[in-house]
Amino acid sequence: MAMAVRISEELVGEAKRFSKIEHRSLTGQIEHWARIGKCSEENQDLTYSLIKEILMGIEELEHDEKTEYQFG
Repeated sequence: MAMAVRISEELVGEAKRFSKIEHRSLTGQIEHWARIGKCSEENQDLTYSLIKEILMGIEELEHDEKTEYQFG
């Protein structure tokens, strides 16, 4: 369910810049940051890189793009 949320113009401006770099919609960029932040708060010992890989893996599983993880 979509919901309107108020956020600062500064954050919207930053999200617009990053969304262009990452080839995401503005909404997609803000949702991405929210997922990263949520995961970071729940797992404070994980690095950004590891959190990003975990979220990418979840996304792949949801789209039946399963591949074996290569350590190292």
